[in-house]
Amino acid sequence: MRTKAILTSVASFLAVAALSLAADPNMGTWKLNEAKSKFAAGAGKNHTVVYAMAGDMVKITVDGKDKDGKATHNEWTGKFDGKDYAVTGDPSSDTRAYTKVDANTLTFNVKKGGKVTVNGKVAISADGKSRTVTTSGTDSMGMKMENTAVYDKQ
Repeated sequence: MRTKAILTSVASFLAVAALSLAADPNMGTWKLNEAKSKFAAGAGKNHTVVYAMAGDMVKITVDGKDKDGKATHNEWTGKFDGKDYAVTGDPSSDTRAYTKVDANTLTFNVKKGGKVTVNGKVAISADGKSRTVTTSGTDSMGMKMENTAVYDKQ
């Protein structure tokens, strides 16, 4: 009887945890809305961003174009706990650290060689249909930049 109660409690906990992750408004595929976005001169653009669960972590897959129009692809897998996790496929960064501020807001830092090069904020709209990513930092040429990218949920 006691084992059944423990198993029921564990199953209930896992179900609630799964529902709370599934309800995360960040999850899904986001497409860039260039008409609503503002980029620094010569900035690359992330056209598609996908947030998906990867076990107890989140995987973010980014596809876009660099300043020369060449296709880019990078991936990050980690938690929204403020700790650095490795980035693959992005020559301008080694790690990213995301922090969940509230249900609809994340902040992040991008690092190269242990130095923060970009920081930003991801804000999901109240209706969950769009997200705005604001970034500021230094580009690969050492120039200051600020971008505002607006994405629509697919």
